[in-house]
Amino acid sequence: MPTRANAAVTPGDGRIQIESILLPDPGPHEVVIRTLATGICHSQLTDVKNAKAANQPMLLGHEATGIVIARGREVRAVAEGDRVFVTWLPRDGGPLARQPGSPVLARQSGPDAVCNAVFTWADHLICDELYVVPFPDDLPTDVTSIIGCAVMTGAGAVLNTADVQRGESVAVFGAGGIGICSIVAAAERGAHPIIAVDLDDAKLEWAKRQGATHGINARTTDPVAAIHAITAAPEKRTILNTPVSGAHYAFDCIGGDKVVKNLLPSLRHQPLGTPERGMGVLVGIVTLPVLEVSPGDLMLNEKCLIGCIGGSSVPARDFPIFCDWVRRGRLDLGAIVTRRHAFEEIAEVAAALDRGEITGRAIVIF
Repeated sequence: MPTRANAAVTPGDGRIQIESILLPDPGPHEVVIRTLATGICHSQLTDVKNAKAANQPMLLGHEATGIVIARGREVRAVAEGDRVFVTWLPRDGGPLARQPGSPVLARQSGPDAVCNAVFTWADHLICDELYVVPFPDDLPTDVTSIIGCAVMTGAGAVLNTADVQRGESVAVFGAGGIGICSIVAAAERGAHPIIAVDLDDAKLEWAKRQGATHGINARTTDPVAAIHAITAAPEKRTILNTPVSGAHYAFDCIGGDKVVKNLLPSLRHQPLGTPERGMGVLVGIVTLPVLEVSPGDLMLNEKCLIGCIGGSSVPARDFPIFCDWVRRGRLDLGAIVTRRHAFEEIAEVAAALDRGEITGRAIVIF
């Protein structure tokens, strides 16, 4: 039986509006979910802009918690009545045995609406079961909705993309929701020092409470010089007259144009095949059409620059780890989620996010 849903749609003109849509009965590998809570991710603003450029209506959102209310005949991972996470990376990673579908839904007026694999800004949703992860019985379903993107992206970048090890130095640019998750993961790995870089002293203090050992306000201090000063070898060690300093890993958790240009210069200088080379990780969405880097710095110092999608995560493997951090009080999602809203406020919340008015993460609770 089809399910009536209220969903946030961008019609393709830059606006976000709530529309009534009809979800079909689930296909063989699909589930229908009653949404409990969803995160408000900055990347959705990019989707709104892309939908406008393509003049294509789009359904939004990609991290949520919910309850399965219907499932297709081939679904085995979850049953009706189960609580679940909804995310945008395939549950078991790849390679995929089959390609998951992406819903295209009819609207009451205007062209059909598409989505990027899933949509969660809706009181009910339909998606392929590959984007659904079982939810534990002992955790709240509101703040945990951000595990499906913010947590897996920030923490996964440290655990999976970079594979940070004990004693290695880490610099995190951006102490927002994703950056804090990177800091928590670095602390769990035993990294040292862990350097938070931001423009807001309050956020830097927050980062220190979550595991950062140092905070740099890039509004008043040159972050590259400060990172090299903090990470300089105590004995002022040099290799071929090059001082040993810089972070082993630097994470751009903002995607800002200035930040990405500081990533490589902040990394460790270790020329001529020595083992402690630096890696810069692009976590936030970079809007620059072309990224300029110094080939001499990249080559002679054997630095690496790597992209990161969703923290290179495998949700079925990684979500239980994040849930354990929440149980132990190591990952304070209540502190990362700074605003809670009703669904009717979704357009206003997105506009506030676009203006830079939201610290941490905002969620919608249904």
